[in-house]
Amino acid sequence: MSNRNWTVAVLIPCYNEAITIGKVVDDFHRVLPEATIYVYDNNSSDGTGDIAREHGAVVRVERRQGKGNVVRQMMRDINADYYIMVDGDDTYPAEAAPELLAPLLSDEADMVVGDRLSNGTYGEENDRAFHGFGNNLVRTLIKWIYGFKFSDVMTGYRAYNAVFAKTIPVLSPGFEIETELSIHAVDKRWRVTEVPIDYRDRPEGSESKLDTFSDGVKVLLMILSLFKDYRPLALFSWVALLFCMLGLIAGVPIVWEFATTGLVPKLPSALLAMALVFIGLLSFSCGLILDTVVKGTRKQYELQVTEAYRRFNH
Repeated sequence: MSNRNWTVAVLIPCYNEAITIGKVVDDFHRVLPEATIYVYDNNSSDGTGDIAREHGAVVRVERRQGKGNVVRQMMRDINADYYIMVDGDDTYPAEAAPELLAPLLSDEADMVVGDRLSNGTYGEENDRAFHGFGNNLVRTLIKWIYGFKFSDVMTGYRAYNAVFAKTIPVLSPGFEIETELSIHAVDKRWRVTEVPIDYRDRPEGSESKLDTFSDGVKVLLMILSLFKDYRPLALFSWVALLFCMLGLIAGVPIVWEFATTGLVPKLPSALLAMALVFIGLLSFSCGLILDTVVKGTRKQYELQVTEAYRRFNH
């Protein structure tokens, strides 16, 4: 990486990673000797920050608990041309960092995703139940909702350029951050490239902070929330269709009976059918209004990105 005038920041959010953080910092210093290694200590109680500092990392503290909170502050604090974000648990090889940077340096991508799944190493190394299932479910939902097929949507190993880093609105406080980054990139039509990487499980004594079920529910709720924020017409159209279908199911027998006998003996059912159809039409109207708002927001965001390109000389 010599004789280059661009800068690289390696971002490592950490919570109680004393067993592995020293090796992770050393590995990235070896592979990317001119990069600056930043470790953000998220209230560790095992001396993670001290160990990282001893190994030459720039250590900062983020008191708000949660990976999303750490990433948000990283993006605000750190200025660089290119960023690599990686977990501090030594599950991702530093040797893959140049491959992740390559599409950014050649201006072929804005975000590069370290794909653990395509070469099968995640399935071989990861012994935690349902993690693979959860990743596949999220990938399927994103493909269905947004039309983009990720090979690995929840990986913690990514690289991105300065414009992407400085314009992403990080909303999630916790482990939903990977899903948010992925959906934001797809929705805002950033160039996304996936690079297969080897994955290794945590060393003995190191424990995952991810709770499969509770964090999985948070991720699904995040997808629903972003679907509402980014694609309101699609979401409310489905809601409208559901209520209109229910209204027709409740109302068709009543209309048939009225056409046959001229009577409406089931007035409550008729009112229910009308209410369901009305709710459906109201939902569709809400979707149209919110879609107009989202399009206006998109225009403003594109102007912000253009300004960010001018500011960061891309």
